[in-house]
Amino acid sequence: MMSRETASDRPPQLDVRLWGKERGLPHPYPVMCHLLDSASVFGALWDALLSDRQRTRLATALGLDPDDARRTLSFWAGLHDLGKISPPFQAQVPQAFAELRGDTDAYAFAPGADGERSFRHEQATHWALTQLLSEVGYPGDFRRMRAAVSHQVAQMLGGHHGCYGTALTAKEVTHASSYRIGLGGADWAEQRAVHFAELRRVTGAWAVPKRGLPAELAVVVTGLVIVADWLASQTEAIVAVMPAPEWRGTPDEVDEHWELAQKAAPSLVAGSQLGRARFEAGCFGDMFPFPPNALQADLAEGLPGLVNGAGLLLVTAPTGDGKTEAALYAASVLGRAAEARGLFFALPTMSTADAMYPRVEAFAQHALDGDRALTLLHSMAWLAPAYSPATSADEASTSLGEWSTDKATATEAGAWLRGRRRGLLAPLGVGTVDQALSAILPLDFNALRLFGLADKVFVVDEAHAYGPWMHQLLTRLLDWLGAFGAPVVLLSATLSGRTATSLIDAYRRGAGFFEPTSVVPCYPGWVFTDASTGEVHVPRAVGSGRERVLDVQMRQVLWDAMTDAATPVRGGGRREALREALTPVVSDGGTALVCCTTVAEAQQTFRDLCAAFPALAAREGGLRLLHARYPAHVRQRITAESEAAYGKPRSEEDIARPRPASILVATQVVEQSLDLDFDLIVTDLAPLAQLLQRAGRARRHARGDTGRPAWALPEEAPRLVVLEPVDDKGMTSAPRTWGSVYDAGLLQRTAHLLRSRADGGIAVPGDVQEMVDTVYAEDFVERLDDASRRDELQRMDAERYAKEAAETHMATMTTICGPYDVNGNLHELSRREAGVTEELLTTRLGADSGRVLCLYEQQDGSLTLDEGGRLEMPAASRGALTALDLRTVMAHVAPVPGRWLRDGEGQPLPRGWDKTPVLRDLVLLRMQRADDPGSAWTSRYGGRTIRISDVGLETDT
Repeated sequence: MMSRETASDRPPQLDVRLWGKERGLPHPYPVMCHLLDSASVFGALWDALLSDRQRTRLATALGLDPDDARRTLSFWAGLHDLGKISPPFQAQVPQAFAELRGDTDAYAFAPGADGERSFRHEQATHWALTQLLSEVGYPGDFRRMRAAVSHQVAQMLGGHHGCYGTALTAKEVTHASSYRIGLGGADWAEQRAVHFAELRRVTGAWAVPKRGLPAELAVVVTGLVIVADWLASQTEAIVAVMPAPEWRGTPDEVDEHWELAQKAAPSLVAGSQLGRARFEAGCFGDMFPFPPNALQADLAEGLPGLVNGAGLLLVTAPTGDGKTEAALYAASVLGRAAEARGLFFALPTMSTADAMYPRVEAFAQHALDGDRALTLLHSMAWLAPAYSPATSADEASTSLGEWSTDKATATEAGAWLRGRRRGLLAPLGVGTVDQALSAILPLDFNALRLFGLADKVFVVDEAHAYGPWMHQLLTRLLDWLGAFGAPVVLLSATLSGRTATSLIDAYRRGAGFFEPTSVVPCYPGWVFTDASTGEVHVPRAVGSGRERVLDVQMRQVLWDAMTDAATPVRGGGRREALREALTPVVSDGGTALVCCTTVAEAQQTFRDLCAAFPALAAREGGLRLLHARYPAHVRQRITAESEAAYGKPRSEEDIARPRPASILVATQVVEQSLDLDFDLIVTDLAPLAQLLQRAGRARRHARGDTGRPAWALPEEAPRLVVLEPVDDKGMTSAPRTWGSVYDAGLLQRTAHLLRSRADGGIAVPGDVQEMVDTVYAEDFVERLDDASRRDELQRMDAERYAKEAAETHMATMTTICGPYDVNGNLHELSRREAGVTEELLTTRLGADSGRVLCLYEQQDGSLTLDEGGRLEMPAASRGALTALDLRTVMAHVAPVPGRWLRDGEGQPLPRGWDKTPVLRDLVLLRMQRADDPGSAWTSRYGGRTIRISDVGLETDT
């Protein structure tokens, strides 16, 4: 840059020594070029990613025509890195910075400004742009900063690294360099103004917006800016348009670079696979290779006539009634009407997400057109053998989870989408619901997650399966989806009217309709809420086609000690009841599910049944155990075996073939989305909704007289045996070992309701909705005849209400506000309450859990990943594990309760393992075994002994 004395007679010129990118490049890349690149990519994203509806909404909100809106927003996108023209950022490349400082009197700054590294360049963008945008006429008054368009745009662009800055004051804007010495002096401000003006000239963004953006559209623009920045920052993309070292940034050279960048941008966007899926199929028969059942047919008949844009569809039906296909059909109808660019299917657990993935993939291949890149998102998705491995450990890791993609041509997601934090950006996705709920927590890049959902059909399976904390998060997410105009489909087998109303009202609030409603779902049936009018259409009742009368048998049992299989069985004990209920299976064939409350009880029950029925246990597949506390590869194997043994029959021969005696002992992991079919269900007492879910696994598929054992006929009368724990007075009493798994009051209510209905059975689906609403009814207690039971239940209810209120308050305190409460200050989407950390938020989403890796000590002292000593611990190569080694390690990781790991110290992480984020919190257990080959592998951790065997991980305390 020429000295001021020399250049006093000419306007300031662009200084191309100010760099914007440097790592991995042959020489520093001028910041001006990066601004131009980002603006170009934003324009390409506007053309390829946004729907006509979104473009119109953005233009209307700004008070501009669509062409001016495109130019203006592209200009903004380019401005995102203007703050790189500041001493702390430029000082990161000493050689380039020394050249700047070599000019006499140029780029002056206060002492220490270049070392103010805490003042990041995105903050500098926020501080500098507020004044610059105001100077070119952007409306607003600094005395009302939240209403100033200049400040909103500056704050929005300052959020491109994942966090919106706090709102500035008038004094801070007017005297910015005094408050923030990292901005530098007049020379730095001058160059920011020159770059600003040149970028505006090139983009043609002369139009001035008449007003700012509502919060939901500001989030959309933020997401687009982040994506544009990331695409433009790829090394290969920069090298393709990098000017020669002698480039001087003259107007002609800037124009030439702008032309090159605009030509390159569409290919960058297309290569990322970020485009739009198209919902082309119009009728059910075009989407699925079978005729619709009653529920699906009624949706096909009634839904299209109600839909004229976005809306929320709630479908309630028993398990096995085809809700998944109904949801996918509805997603196509809603997606086409609302111009959605894809869908995200959210499920409660990793195993249910894994099971749903191929179903969505098949739907995409038959019913969708356009860009159909499909991702699977949850913390262990990339380990599933059906998915292609990540190419690096970094690609396999994200802050809240990892994901992988399928190899099928139609739905293959490429390398760019496999990058960190990008999974929700794919047109199509399947994953755990926490991946979506993280969007409304004040985590870094939550706006990007919201953007990833803003223009998709959002499908939630098992909407009833979440407690107060998760329910509150879901309602807040529905607030935002209503504001975005994103279609939503909620699926539930058991949903109370109160819960249904709260979900629908949240969506309506986001869409701008604040008056409350009252919804009583039909069961089975569906109800549609129109986002454009707020109207909740009259719920439509649908015949099931699978009407059954559930034979509920209540067995009051005294709980046995869950320690040793040889413990004497008292009369009326749980073990005795189990053996009696399962005797027909063992004697005459058929299948049974035994559902236990805790992992420890499932493990002990499995051992008890092995002792009680040794011949069955000795036969392969006679007795199985499934729960979450296995190493990942073992759980995947058992799940696959269970689906093969108890899943949907695949042929007429399968339907007619008698099944040999087989029993699956499991925990709640079998309740949701796994398509399993048993002749008999035996379950510990649980709240009514969970019991009905388990009952949905009883005689789920038609097998006929020959496919069921004689004791299981007629097929339309499935049997549910409920083991009700009681004290010596015959009162329902949850065992101490259950802890707080279930609310004691709900167990009392459920047991009382089931006893009152046991003689006549439960009509499914006819009785379900009334029973679900009854078990939560406020006047339930008043109906009890026994005064002592009333008093006890009132006390339990009071405890439950207090706990629910506390969880709801905690969720309300930690989530971001609704879009209608942002009031011009985008920092509300990043602000955390005092003491609320990212670790607390993510831990709360994943509950209190830890992860362990068992390392088996061999005779020579070496540690291996397997008992036999064949899998050596992989060593880090070049500072980190390879993708293949990482997959091997993670396949042997098992989840355990967090309390197991609070006091103790495991084996140190090998060198380089801490470079991989997914391994940092891993606890390594050194497992040892006595000389007896049949003895268990054990490890001492803190004050407890942890064992691993064929029943998974256990501990005595």
